[in-house]
Amino acid sequence: MKINRLVLTGAVAVTMFSGCATTEMKMGAPAAKTVATGSAAGSASSNVNTALEKCAEPLGTVSFIEDESADWFRTLQGQYKLPPSATLLKLLVQQSNCFVVVGRSAAVMRNKSLETDLDRSGELRAGSKTSRKTGGKGIVAADYSIQPEIVFSESDTGGLAAGVGGLVGGFGGAVLGSVAGGLKTREASTLLTLTDNRSLVQIGVSEGSASKTDWNMMGGILGGTAGGGGGAGAGAYSRTPQGKVLAAAFMDSYNQLVQSLRNYKAQTVKGGLGKGGRLKVGD
Repeated sequence: MKINRLVLTGAVAVTMFSGCATTEMKMGAPAAKTVATGSAAGSASSNVNTALEKCAEPLGTVSFIEDESADWFRTLQGQYKLPPSATLLKLLVQQSNCFVVVGRSAAVMRNKSLETDLDRSGELRAGSKTSRKTGGKGIVAADYSIQPEIVFSESDTGGLAAGVGGLVGGFGGAVLGSVAGGLKTREASTLLTLTDNRSLVQIGVSEGSASKTDWNMMGGILGGTAGGGGGAGAGAYSRTPQGKVLAAAFMDSYNQLVQSLRNYKAQTVKGGLGKGGRLKVGD
């Protein structure tokens, strides 16, 4: 009798999720956001996540450097189809008002060169300006650079699924095991390194992390009992992307960096930096 009730529950689930449903477009839907929300314009910002650390005034200008040859960068764009992490960090940094962000991406620099070439060729309208002052360039120097790094991690609960199924046994165990098997924890650890661009001295470094467990319940049931994966996308949290975890990890690491910078004290070496150091070697 209990088995029949369980079979009926599975049948109802198949019926409920076998059709297609359409909802109205929701602009600014909370479920579609990451921890990086809102906008920034100069020192002004709106709809900023209240968890983001902020500064009363900027500490200098900053650019972003990403190692595109690194494994984490290839994973970011290849496996997860996400844009460069600088895209996210630029929003967080400007909203925090701790640094003034200057553009150094290849696309930005190409566009700058294009405008300069158009000016030199006389194609621009009279009175157009491509530099901030007559006879000078308009590009602002970057005092510092921020280099991000990512450590990805995903773990499923295959062991838990087998344990639950074995403990309960029978068809009920198979269903409960499928539910447990639908759990996946997404984790990410990020590093941010702040470097002084003139001396190339490392100013600060911070680590951040975040995790999120997706409960793909209906996907697990339908896949485990119906012999197919047609319901794999129906789980309540199956739409949660790795990108949301990464955004939270980057905010965590940036917050910790800002907290340390508030108490910043320059490191000094007796005799001066780069003058041989104090750890001498023997003859």
